[in-house]
Parts: sequence; C-alpha cells; structure tokens
Amino acid sequence: MAKRNENHTGRTIQSVKIAFSIIDVAQRRENVGVTELANELGHSKSTIHSHLQTLVNQEILVPEDDGYRLSLRILDMARRVRDQVGNYDVIEKEVNELATNTNEIAQFGIEEYGRVSYLCKAMGPKAVETASRVGTQQPMYATSLGKTILAYLTTDRQEQIIANCSFERQTKNTISDAEELYDELERITERGYGIDNEENIHGLRCVAAPVQNEDTVLGAISISGPTSRFTDDRLHSELAEQVLRAANVIELNTKFS
Repeated sequence: MAKRNENHTGRTIQSVKIAFSIIDVAQRRENVGVTELANELGHSKSTIHSHLQTLVNQEILVPEDDGYRLSLRILDMARRVRDQVGNYDVIEKEVNELATNTNEIAQFGIEEYGRVSYLCKAMGPKAVETASRVGTQQPMYATSLGKTILAYLTTDRQEQIIANCSFERQTKNTISDAEELYDELERITERGYGIDNEENIHGLRCVAAPVQNEDTVLGAISISGPTSRFTDDRLHSELAEQVLRAANVIELNTKFS
C-alpha cells in the first residue's frame, strides 16, 4: 500500500500526534480504555489520561462505562467535510441511481495523501458487501477508482504517488510494480475508464470512470460486483457505459454550477 507519510516534512508536535492517535483508535474500537490505549500507543497511562481529559474537555470524546467513545460532534464534522466537496448532492444522487439501476455497489472516491478515499457509497438490491466504507482509504494501484483517478492526475502528481507505492499484493492479480502500473494507466486513458479485475478482493470486479473539470480530475465513480455477474462483455459495454454516463452528469453539473 502507499506509504502513509508520503513526502510530508516539517516540524511536528508530539502531543497533537498522540491526541490524533487516540482518536484513530477510538474510531476503530468501542469503549476504549486508558490501559488499552497506553499499551497500543506505547505511552504511559498518565500521558494517555492527560490527553483523554483534554479531548473530553473539547467534547471530542465522551466517558462511557470504563472507557471512552467518540462524541456526536464527529458526525457534524464529517458532514461539514462532506459538504466542502463541490456538488456533493449531485454525486450522492448519481451514486444512488447507479446502485439502483445496476443492483450493485456504487462508489465515488477522491485522492488524498496518495490513496483513494471513499466519499460516497450506495448498495443496490443484489450488492455484495465489501470492507470499503465512507472515509476509509485503499491503495490506488489496486482499485478501479484509484487507478482511474491516478491515470488523469498531472504527470508530477502521478509520478510522486507511484514513487511512494510499495505494491503489496492484495490478491494474485494485484499490480506488482511501477512499470505494470504505468502500462495500466495508459490503457485507462485510451478507453476512458478503469477496471479492477479481482485486484483488491478475490471474486470482485469493478469498473470506474473519471470525473473531470477541464484538466483537473475531481475523482471517480465506480460499480463493483461479483465476477459471476461482471463478465467481460457486460463490464466493457453496459457497466462501462453506466459509469461514464454518471461521470458525465456530475461533470456537467460541476461545469455549470
């Protein structure tokens, strides 16, 4: 997967890092306690306790039973972050319609820190659940959303991201080196959409189309489903046409909004 601290330089503040590490653990676990946090993060209980009290005072964490959970303020923060993305309502509408019309999973992703971040997800009636959730990230080289976005980034940004890829295999089909990835990006720009052929999850295929504003790629929209339903014929005709249409609607709304 891509390296998390990709080309980030400058002075860091240890107490802020500890606070965000606590928040990260709290969002992954229910009712996390002082001892558990101290053991996982490698800090003393007194240090963790001081940070917990600060986060409680700032109403980011809520004491509950013998531990702490994230407060509902996080929901408001998430909503505000979502609304900062241009035309979110249009994106959400197209993702929902895509899921309904295809009966599968539809998603929209953007690039953050060299990884694809999921902004929106909808489940069709026959959709097979996956681990991806809104706000989570995946390697760009192993997903149709990521590869499609990567194909349309500026050359400098594209090269920067690829240089920081460690190419860890998710399945036997995962792209394993930079040369193979560059070849794949060329195929994507030639046909106008990207494919994930069981590269991230065994048995799952995806197709994604870029969403652009002039020469800037804003993100990508995709459909995912089992290989039994995502045959080559359907993938490269009906499903590719569906994501390209949805991408075009979002682009037009972005252009004239």
